[in-house]
Amino acid sequence: MKRLASLSLAALLAACTTTSAPPPPAAAADAPTTQGVAAHAMVSAANPMAVEAGLKVLRAGGSAVDAAVAVQAVLGLVEPQSSGLGGGAFMTYYDARTRSVTAYDGRETAPAAATPDMFMGPDGKPLNRVQAILSGRSTGVPGAVAMLSMAHADHGKLPWSQLFGEAERLADQGFVVPRRLGEAANGRSAQGQTPDATAYFTKPDGTRIRPGDTFRNPAYAETVRRIAAEGPKAILEGSIAEAIVARLRQDPLPGAMTLADLKAYRPKKGPALCRPFRVYVVCTPGAPSGGPAVLQGLGLLERTDIAARGPADPQGWHLFSQASRLMYADRDRYIGDPAFVEVPVEGLLEPAYLDRRAKLIDPEKAGPPPPPGNPRGAGVRAPDRTVEPAGTTHFTVVDAAGNVVSMTTTVESIFGSGRMVAGFFLNNQLTDFSFQPTFTDGAPAANAVAGGKRPRSSMAPAIVLDRQGRFVAAVGSPGGPAILAYNLKALTAVLDWKLPMQEAVALPNLIASGTYYAAEVDKFPAPVVEGLAARGVQLRSGAGAEGSGLHGIERVPEGLRGGADPRRDGVALGF
Repeated sequence: MKRLASLSLAALLAACTTTSAPPPPAAAADAPTTQGVAAHAMVSAANPMAVEAGLKVLRAGGSAVDAAVAVQAVLGLVEPQSSGLGGGAFMTYYDARTRSVTAYDGRETAPAAATPDMFMGPDGKPLNRVQAILSGRSTGVPGAVAMLSMAHADHGKLPWSQLFGEAERLADQGFVVPRRLGEAANGRSAQGQTPDATAYFTKPDGTRIRPGDTFRNPAYAETVRRIAAEGPKAILEGSIAEAIVARLRQDPLPGAMTLADLKAYRPKKGPALCRPFRVYVVCTPGAPSGGPAVLQGLGLLERTDIAARGPADPQGWHLFSQASRLMYADRDRYIGDPAFVEVPVEGLLEPAYLDRRAKLIDPEKAGPPPPPGNPRGAGVRAPDRTVEPAGTTHFTVVDAAGNVVSMTTTVESIFGSGRMVAGFFLNNQLTDFSFQPTFTDGAPAANAVAGGKRPRSSMAPAIVLDRQGRFVAAVGSPGGPAILAYNLKALTAVLDWKLPMQEAVALPNLIASGTYYAAEVDKFPAPVVEGLAARGVQLRSGAGAEGSGLHGIERVPEGLRGGADPRRDGVALGF
């Protein structure tokens, strides 16, 4: 991992009014996606209210990190099924002055008393997944607010206390329930049926909130007022922290979190993990994020002729699927928290290792599921038993100085654990650990539970630069383990197939891992589906295939051009 050399930036183009274009044909008809083109600054996020909160901060002279604070505060209110004050996040930050990229780690941590077998039942078998999610054991110490506070101390321009006004106003005065929140509140998830969620989403007439209703959350307003005044201490210490611990100590399956665990939480930062890709440099967070896997996927594709293909060519999707299978095989075996286990990131990304792995891609047909490789520094690791649901969101911000935030943020599953405190849901992030800590031969899982450990994540917010360190693009997605495939698709589409960001994020999704090829089959042209089938790639509509929420921004000669995933409620707007 190396910082890019510091060089001066050229002056930004003069500000002008944003223009909008209709979504490409692949976009869903009912999704309010906007493709913005702006010369000055831009926000792309999964909800228009959050985008406007970020733009309001940018118009006031705020930085990309300032805007990120405002965006997250609003998303936690209007998209609580995906992220919030009680969750965690990874951020990749580009400093336009120094042309350097920093990774911020706000991943949740397990309580000090957590044990490798805490998700094993008395019969010696892993707990039922829903049972584990709803338990007090599923919640890790939340890190998103602390991470944003750290980044703001480094790169903020406006006072922290001024960044929560829009979230406070919406929570106090009410907001119109977005489509996805209304659907989730009336969905079948176990977390949406908990006593806390039921009380929160039920109106005085006994019915649940619906899209288009006006909804208020006074408790959330009070919490963001406290965070504005006190910083992350507002939820990691004091009365809210006490409420978190008390709520997690309640049945079923009480957790072991203490006030000391909350007070001890520290986010991390360091140089981003950057690797060359063709004429670009792609930067992501390092382990335990999904960044190393996405970089490996790009490295494998770079050794194919996928750049000569395109989204209408089945051969391009074949190469994509086979590189994806190799990426997942290695990631599932080796990635964990590097503070606790040896993670062979350098070995996984070595050119010689990528050469060997890429040779396993048969350009003519799909073979059997590839086993994990043996990169330098790998050691002995058990096959992974982690299951990751898709309950996350991503947003991207570019400010007037050219600084960039690419941030993926989560409460893990829909509405996290379903337990609420002070107007926000608590995460169920610890179920991102492997429930089974060892294999039958005793080999340890890289992602086994341990006190103070951060669970493995698929989140991989990416920033792309040219070889002179100038910003090219930023993108990321939610989607559980499918995040890796979603991000890889978008990066391939923008960098190799030269599609505009909006068209790139709207492309059909294909997640290839092991024996399955989950896909949005109906969105692929028939010749692509048929061509893949002829190569042994049988696309099937399946879990995860429609769960993307890609949001990105790219620099073009006119300024900034954004993309917002038509599968969500978001927009990309600038000025």
